[in-house]
Amino acid sequence: MERLICVAIGYLFGLFQTGYIYGMINHVDIRKHGSGNAGTTNALRTLGWKAGVITFIGDCLKCVLAVVLVRLIYADSSHVELLAIYAGLGAVLGHNFPFYLHFKGGKGIASTAGLILAVNPLMFLIVAIVFIGIVWFTQYVSLGSLIIMVLFVIQVIIHGQMGGFGLTTGELYEFYAVAVVLAILAFWRHWANIKRLANGTENKTDLRKIGKKS
Repeated sequence: MERLICVAIGYLFGLFQTGYIYGMINHVDIRKHGSGNAGTTNALRTLGWKAGVITFIGDCLKCVLAVVLVRLIYADSSHVELLAIYAGLGAVLGHNFPFYLHFKGGKGIASTAGLILAVNPLMFLIVAIVFIGIVWFTQYVSLGSLIIMVLFVIQVIIHGQMGGFGLTTGELYEFYAVAVVLAILAFWRHWANIKRLANGTENKTDLRKIGKKS
């Protein structure tokens, strides 16, 4: 029951669609432009740097807040870190599948970045550097997103095996399983991008040119 409550808490936070709300303030429904997603990348391509940065921060922060709230509610629990990742999962689900937008949201990368930040700031720094490097040199946001999801799982396992989460063996494997589910969800949401990457037809995002839109 605790896990379901945490997923529900996360889902409620995830419903705050930063890109969609920012777009509507500017009289633009970003779901009707570009890729049709309400996430950071489409906000960046459609409305420019300012929109992209605001969307990323908002979508990242809502997951951080969900995790913080769960940690406060279950502060006395011996497996609070496990409950925290369930809150993160809920936030990603809320972001990807908001019921009031007919379940048409984003792809969950910025929200997952918020989870990584809440789990371990050093992990976040590493994935941020890797992501920026990949996008800067390849101009493929989707490629950077997929690679950091794999990196996230690897980091979680390494950190967990080093005793970083303070969980029992069974709880630790459950933690790993949720991280893997998040990665699988990201790959599923990026399936069209994966096919375009394989065919050499994926859309590129030149960060330097997008800056001129802001």
